[in-house]
Amino acid sequence: MAGDRSIRLRNISKTFNARGETLTALDSVSLDCEPGSFTALIGPSGCGKSTLLRLALGLETPDSGTVEIGGLAPGAAASTGTTGVAFQDSALLPWRSVEANIALPLDVLRKPRAEYASRIAELIALVGLKGFEKALPGELSGGMRQRVSIARALVTTPGVLFLDEPFGALDQILRRQMNIELQRIWSESRATTLLVTHGIDEAVFLADRIVVMQSRPGRIAAVIDVPFARPRSKDLFVEPAFHALNDVVGRALHGE
Repeated sequence: MAGDRSIRLRNISKTFNARGETLTALDSVSLDCEPGSFTALIGPSGCGKSTLLRLALGLETPDSGTVEIGGLAPGAAASTGTTGVAFQDSALLPWRSVEANIALPLDVLRKPRAEYASRIAELIALVGLKGFEKALPGELSGGMRQRVSIARALVTTPGVLFLDEPFGALDQILRRQMNIELQRIWSESRATTLLVTHGIDEAVFLADRIVVMQSRPGRIAAVIDVPFARPRSKDLFVEPAFHALNDVVGRALHGE
């Protein structure tokens, strides 16, 4: 992960046309994520969170403003393996085993899979799936499939990691377990991470900083630092300071 691992968005605006109406998804949004940081992006539906992530991934282009990922244009960053991404839907190929699904980005980038055999084995151990190397997605639980998705996002040793509601489809108990696991995995990789989430407690538990967005048009309403030391244990979920910060984020979400 040598080199620049920052995320830089400068005065980003993006509109869409829907049924003859122009909708402003993002209006002059600027955001910096420093190397090795963990930022959570939270806001109501329609505030532009996922649009911002798609712009950072090069899946959309802004109407105005600039996006740089590790000092590169988003498409260039993706094509060199600088970025990794995991979505709410694990999107595993059902005919591929765990290790073959993890290797998918290598195949896309035309990197020889054999040279990454030790890296794939290391990631399988890191996400707690040792012994399931040959298992197919249909043989795994939802939480296990998300672990595979995160390992796949890390296989190119990306300096920048994007997570779009990776645990949104899981129940609350499993989601919290996966939050603890993600913190452990992130502490090993130290990739600059941008997490899109609807979960206030997830954002507070995982992030160094929470960026609260408002909708219509999509803008940054508040930036809230998270003071809790790492590593964070499950005990943090019941601490009064944790709930107090949840309340602060909740008020910012409601414009208070």
